[in-house]
Amino acid sequence: MELIFELSKRGRRSYRLPKLDVPEVKPSEFVPEGYLREELDLPEVSELDVVRHFTKLSQRNYAVDTTMVPLGSCTMKYNPRINEELAEIDSLRDVHPLTPEDFVQGSLRIAYELKELLKKLGGFADVSLQPAAGAQGELLGLLLILAYHRDRGNKKRKVLIPDSAHGTNPASASICGFEVVTVKSDERGEIDWEDFLRKLDDETAALMITNPNTLGIFEGKVKEMAEELHKRDALLYMDGANFNALVGVAKPGDWGVDVMHFNLHKTFSTPHGGGGPGSGPVGVSERLKPYLPVPQVEFDGEKYYLDWDRPKSVGRLLSFWGHYGVWLKALAYILSWGKEIDKVAKFSVLNARYLRELLRGVLHDPFPDSPCMHEFVLSAVNLRKYGVTAMDLVKRLLDFGFYAPTVYFPLTVREALMIEPTETETPTTLERFALAVRRIVKEAKEKPDLVREAPHRTPVGRIKEAEANRKPVLKFRP
Repeated sequence: MELIFELSKRGRRSYRLPKLDVPEVKPSEFVPEGYLREELDLPEVSELDVVRHFTKLSQRNYAVDTTMVPLGSCTMKYNPRINEELAEIDSLRDVHPLTPEDFVQGSLRIAYELKELLKKLGGFADVSLQPAAGAQGELLGLLLILAYHRDRGNKKRKVLIPDSAHGTNPASASICGFEVVTVKSDERGEIDWEDFLRKLDDETAALMITNPNTLGIFEGKVKEMAEELHKRDALLYMDGANFNALVGVAKPGDWGVDVMHFNLHKTFSTPHGGGGPGSGPVGVSERLKPYLPVPQVEFDGEKYYLDWDRPKSVGRLLSFWGHYGVWLKALAYILSWGKEIDKVAKFSVLNARYLRELLRGVLHDPFPDSPCMHEFVLSAVNLRKYGVTAMDLVKRLLDFGFYAPTVYFPLTVREALMIEPTETETPTTLERFALAVRRIVKEAKEKPDLVREAPHRTPVGRIKEAEANRKPVLKFRP
């Protein structure tokens, strides 16, 4: 396929502007010397060239609109288009965040109702909508824990984190000045109870868990963990990345979880990837409620307003209030499901368990006796004897029209494949995916070079990922 620069023909235009009705101003009057170029070297193409070029490019993408994207931990499910239309309503989209409260009661009501629904779904005393993404929600959660301990005069400095955790967990703890202590996983893929008790001491500020964890397995002793932590005035943080498996079925607040971030862009309908958009609201127990960031959206029975009167608050995370468009989509998604929102969790778990069963005996299952929740981890370690890796397998999957699952994560499983089908895929799609994996495993035994050299049918062949990241080509070279 040609680059748009190669389509360029001098004199072609895709638009025509009317004559100026104001005095012309030279850019050099405003731009410092040395920063202005006479020619921008932009391609000269017709509107039809532009439309066709970018339409063809879009058709070469692997996206939820065109194929299954089983990225474990990411929850890349189909999102209803009506939510996108709602987010484009200009009276909501174009509101300036500094508009006086009396003129944006509708916008504030949307924020307030979303906050109240998240409180109910999570079982929390309060929720802050401010964090712009899950990682920032983690950061806020650790800042709240830090504020809690400082307020009580505690000099706790350790945060316990399972060895299967997502990398942002220890990163967030380190940014807040905590010492990270790793807790081992047991043979079932859960936190090793004895190792947890051994490393829990009076210097422990918190335990960070994901539940279901990053292996797709439910931490069955979560209540007992919370009890042991609270005995030592330590707190329980839960990463909400996998809340898709729980929504409408279980409330982490009921287990003793003190703080959890929700990933609205995963669980509650916002397309994500490629840098955004995201939103990571944080729910808290009564212990942490006084420290939530300002402002909090509240309702006094007559008027919605932003509450700044929080003397123990950790402050603000953003210049303004949060990612409003994502809030709007999340609220629409929750209301559209209504009392049936538990089906999101039930079908996501059902799909994962069905697909895992379809792949039984095809790839190595590191935790065969542990039932999975909304995702599961298999290993391609059984293909190594043919010289085929997990990366080779997923590259070959591209030839069958499927996007790759997450590979080499969690780090506790060799040649890991982390697969999450989500609730929006049909059994037919799951069966096609399983057939593709079975065929690739058969090819690995009979024609390993075919798999090692994949993909064969994509616009670009096998890329050296590490080199592409270290030495990206960011300029057009004619």
